[in-house]
Amino acid sequence: MPSAPPEDGLIIGETGAQKLVGYVVDVSHADGRARTYLDIDDRHLNRHGVLHGGIISMVLDNVCGVSASLSVDASGTAPFLSLSMTTQYLAAAHPGKVTAIGTITGGGRSTLFIEGELRDADGKLLATSSGVYKRVPQDKLKR
Repeated sequence: MPSAPPEDGLIIGETGAQKLVGYVVDVSHADGRARTYLDIDDRHLNRHGVLHGGIISMVLDNVCGVSASLSVDASGTAPFLSLSMTTQYLAAAHPGKVTAIGTITGGGRSTLFIEGELRDADGKLLATSSGVYKRVPQDKLKR
């Protein structure tokens, strides 16, 4: 049975990875696309002083997975697995706030094709991704 979204639409500290990195998930938008926000600080930087590419991929993977979840559950918590994902790094991300948005571009009942984009506070496109996400059947969920 679908769940209701959080009252303010924000998911904070739901998983260990989310707690570790510090991103916030927003499922409150009527367009069905999730947003993931990250306030970049020194903990997120690589040796060149910009956002680490692995964190960029993680944030994009998260926003795409939650966008998949929103296609079947308003809470954004229906489980989907990443089958594949490609990330394109376009510009360096410096300390400050970045926002990722996931958009479903195709698929069917259990497999979805989703594109993600990461932008800085000025709207500059920093990275994009494309991936394939599969819904986890109820009988396969860990109980």
